Amino acid sequence: MRVCLRRKGFALIGVFLLAGCSTSAPPASETTTTESQAPSAAGLDEVTVQVPGDLAAEPFDEPRKALVPKGWTMSVWARVPKPRLATWAPDGALLVSLPSAGQVIRIEPSGLGPQMQLLVNGMNQPHGLAFQGSTLFIAESDQVDAFTYADGKATPERTVAADLPDARSPDLRGAYSHALKSVAVGPDGAVYFSIGSTGNISAEDRTANPQRATVMRVPPGGGPYAPFATGVRNGTGLAVAPDGAVWTAVNNRDNVEVPDQGPSYGQVVPDYVNDHPPESLAKLTPGRELGWPYCNPDGGPANLSLIRDVQTNADGSKLDCATLPPIEQSMGAHSAPLGMAFVDGALPAPYDKGALVGVHGSWNRQPPRAPEVSFFPWQNGTLGNQQTLVGGFQAADGTRWGRPVAAVAGPDGALYVTDDAADAIYRVAPPGR
Repeated sequence: MRVCLRRKGFALIGVFLLAGCSTSAPPASETTTTESQAPSAAGLDEVTVQVPGDLAAEPFDEPRKALVPKGWTMSVWARVPKPRLATWAPDGALLVSLPSAGQVIRIEPSGLGPQMQLLVNGMNQPHGLAFQGSTLFIAESDQVDAFTYADGKATPERTVAADLPDARSPDLRGAYSHALKSVAVGPDGAVYFSIGSTGNISAEDRTANPQRATVMRVPPGGGPYAPFATGVRNGTGLAVAPDGAVWTAVNNRDNVEVPDQGPSYGQVVPDYVNDHPPESLAKLTPGRELGWPYCNPDGGPANLSLIRDVQTNADGSKLDCATLPPIEQSMGAHSAPLGMAFVDGALPAPYDKGALVGVHGSWNRQPPRAPEVSFFPWQNGTLGNQQTLVGGFQAADGTRWGRPVAAVAGPDGALYVTDDAADAIYRVAPPGR
């Protein structure tokens, strides 16, 4: 089934889809830590988002401005309800997960505009997507599945990891803050997937079976999964770097108490919480410990130390934070990084090699941390400091018209961005593409 969906939509397996058919494509004095720097937005221009007439429903019923690199354009490529993570299939189609609908869809670019079809239906909150050759891995909330992908279809092959915790797990009784899971495949064929924490500082996750707040690894060829990295509160961003290393972008905790001795020690002070702790971007190695909920990253933007959490680890007896290796890179507290992908030559310089991260923006910070697509340049086997690649989703008063989730470079040399607030997929194109 392949359709070109118009403005009024098309009922597709119980889900309302809209696809484009256009050819347009704590005060500071009491802490000695260094606040994470704001991302650099140098070299960006404000442009009007191009919207084909058949896709001009809210929020595009009025002109929207965005920030993109000089000479680039941004257009609404498709309208999809709450799109999340995305990956390009070997046949040149874009696959997008719709956790709220239990579906993964396939969008094929064409001269007539993107052609959309349902790929997989009836899943439990499918989120992460990854390919190894013709094998498609999909991370559901309760398991990771492998499919054979051919001729635009996905055929069930095997379950890679089963019995993963989600809100339906009997011991959790419907309470799970971070049930969505991500998946990546290493160059050796090992499968990695995230299991987020059940809450903000739910220390019981560390002793659960399976252990939560982890990144798990399935050996090449299959087998039981085991923790690869621990203390990872919510590693929604999960991707493999050009050198084959696995990286994660982590949503760290909220409402952290002031750790410095003084009149505000052990209190939740909004001015301190606004910038602590930074969100982590970490290179994972076997057995790496990221500290949650006993340690928090501090400083930045690069090579962040970890300090004790005074609410959960006041005397340092739970975990000696000083013994943990520094966190490689970061972004501002409450940025909420979601999808993470590496680009290696698909985009023009200076964005040709590095990490793309969908920044969802804060829900509990004043002023709110702005949503954007961030770029972290790949430098000598690690990531450089955060730069804004696509911005402008938030007005000066904190209101927003969009919230990016993920960004992936397409085979046509353009960037494709999912937005689950605007129900849209954008095409952000360099000059001539």
